[in-house]
Amino acid sequence: MANTPQARKRARQAENRRQHNQTLRSRLRTSIKKVNKATASADVPAAQAAFQAAVPKIDSMVTKGLLHRNTAARYKHRLNAQIKQLTDKV
Repeated sequence: MANTPQARKRARQAENRRQHNQTLRSRLRTSIKKVNKATASADVPAAQAAFQAAVPKIDSMVTKGLLHRNTAARYKHRLNAQIKQLTDKV
């Protein structure tokens, strides 16, 4: 455990941030899973709607510092590629 008062405060702040980031990361993963689930069931309109909802969440994680911008771009590209592959089949 931290010994100095400022170290104790930093430990408290770190724990609060960890919990907050954990919540945000969970929301992000849930939105990505919704797109994956819709593409797996070949439901193009639902997949597109889920993708449109997921993109702002992914982008907001970049501005909050939870994701690197290239990681976010990779997520968006892969999700969009899945949807595009569905629309090409139909």
